[in-house]
Amino acid sequence: MTTYESKIVSIRKRAEDVFRGLSDFRNFTPMVEGKLDEWQADKDTCSFKYKGMGPLGINITEREEFKTIKLTGDEKTPMQFFIWIQLKEVAPYDTRMKITVKVKLNTMLRMVVGNKIKDGIDSLAESIAMAFNTI
Repeated sequence: MTTYESKIVSIRKRAEDVFRGLSDFRNFTPMVEGKLDEWQADKDTCSFKYKGMGPLGINITEREEFKTIKLTGDEKTPMQFFIWIQLKEVAPYDTRMKITVKVKLNTMLRMVVGNKIKDGIDSLAESIAMAFNTI
């Protein structure tokens, strides 16, 4: 497994508010409309198609209230991966967030997509922070 970590971003919300927003896939529905095909979500699972790929699914496997959300792909997902979203409230209305991804890639794929994964989780972290900071 190869580990990729996002940069740490600052969110001007309480960790509790960020946690509640990110720990329920139903909250993502407005953000993914038009970006993902066949989006379906309940509190713990989501499934979708993206750019011609077959169905993909993600499950929340563990929640540590206001601190950590752990996710993994379901049986439809072609590669094994784990995602941790870590939250730390450093002051009232100042929460820091980091996303860690562990993915099983062969050497060739790691060379081809490794930097894209890192860039992608940095972009995801920034997008989440921006979304929370504008509401």
